[in-house]
Amino acid sequence: MDLMKAITDHESVVRSYVRNFPAVFEKARGSWLYDVDGNAYLDFFAGASVLNYGHNHPELKEALLDYISGDNITHSLDMASVARAEFLEAFDRLILQPRGMNYKVQFPGPAGNNAVEAALKIARKVKGREKIMSFTNAFHGMTLGALSITGNSFKRQGAGLPLTHSDSMPYSNYFGPEHNTIEYIDRMLQDSGSGMDLPAAAVVETVQAEGGVNVAADEWLRGLQDICRKYDIMLIVDDIQTGNGRCGKFFSFEEAGIDPDVVTVSKSISGYGLPLALTLLKPEHDIWEPGEHNGTFRGHNLAFVTARRTLELFWADDTLEQDIARRSSMIEKRLLEMVRKYPEAEGTPRGRGMMQAIEFGNKELAGKTSAVAFKKRLIIETAGPDDEVLKLLPPLTTSDEDLVKGLDIIEDSLVEAMRELGITKKAASE
Repeated sequence: MDLMKAITDHESVVRSYVRNFPAVFEKARGSWLYDVDGNAYLDFFAGASVLNYGHNHPELKEALLDYISGDNITHSLDMASVARAEFLEAFDRLILQPRGMNYKVQFPGPAGNNAVEAALKIARKVKGREKIMSFTNAFHGMTLGALSITGNSFKRQGAGLPLTHSDSMPYSNYFGPEHNTIEYIDRMLQDSGSGMDLPAAAVVETVQAEGGVNVAADEWLRGLQDICRKYDIMLIVDDIQTGNGRCGKFFSFEEAGIDPDVVTVSKSISGYGLPLALTLLKPEHDIWEPGEHNGTFRGHNLAFVTARRTLELFWADDTLEQDIARRSSMIEKRLLEMVRKYPEAEGTPRGRGMMQAIEFGNKELAGKTSAVAFKKRLIIETAGPDDEVLKLLPPLTTSDEDLVKGLDIIEDSLVEAMRELGITKKAASE
């Protein structure tokens, strides 16, 4: 059977990643993917940060297989199960308590957009207001509520109807470092002539991953929290792609020292690529009526098992956090060297932790570099409104050797991509 033909013949044309990475993958382990012909691809994509701990981690796989082989509960809606209780206890003990955090855990559905939709609903219910404050270049998901607070016009147009009940404000450094957008937001909220209704909540990513790896300054995030407190607005942090250690600490907002009212978590929370999402609520905001927000897959027992084991393996101490910091420095240093070595690329490095990127002046260069890298057996994606940003998302557990190998391929691919696009030092100087 022609496997790729089966996909192209029968699957909707809406598919996207397969167009950028046209191979049929069969196996995976650690930081590597293998296609049906046995070719090995180094993974600097990690399922868009779903696979922070790599593919098929042996201890997570063992926990999952043991659970399945024992005829344990797979599906239970929100009925009590051993796996559910054990995950909740581990999450509180290993994540919340050490950080002095107090959240109720809601299982809204299997995906990140489910967590976002629940967050929007509870904010409106708590505050009794309709509007939500969102930010330029934000991305929060593809369902209607999540799209209404997403900045990307292409994604928004897919809704097919007006997306309302939100106001988009300028993100950190949106107008450049010389402009404090917090002052702008404050002015809009205090001025009765601004045309801006008081929102129920502000929804923010500490790093806008899909929006181009735009990093919010810690001071800006603290300023946003101050505004939310000043005007009685709930602060929601979307930590779906930036959390689970991707930006260094378990939660991406820890370094800023802010205390969100609601946090959305998904992607790598299961540790194994199984669907799972959390909406974390301050206890005083947990005012749902039983069954007021529900769904068939609100809590997945197989994911609970791997999620609990992930927390025990990687978050019982600071070993992984220290490894992330060291590897982050390796990536940051190498990307900075690249943009200095090839000024004709007009590259600007950015990012936090192991979510690093280069924005290019020539908007074709990121996509071309990604395509060349795939031919060299490295999987790396692009981001930003015009896909002008090359985004690195290697598994957090990637070995130093594989990290260097991947960075070498990126540099080689960048050089080849510039050559194919006719970008030369002579042209840059002119």
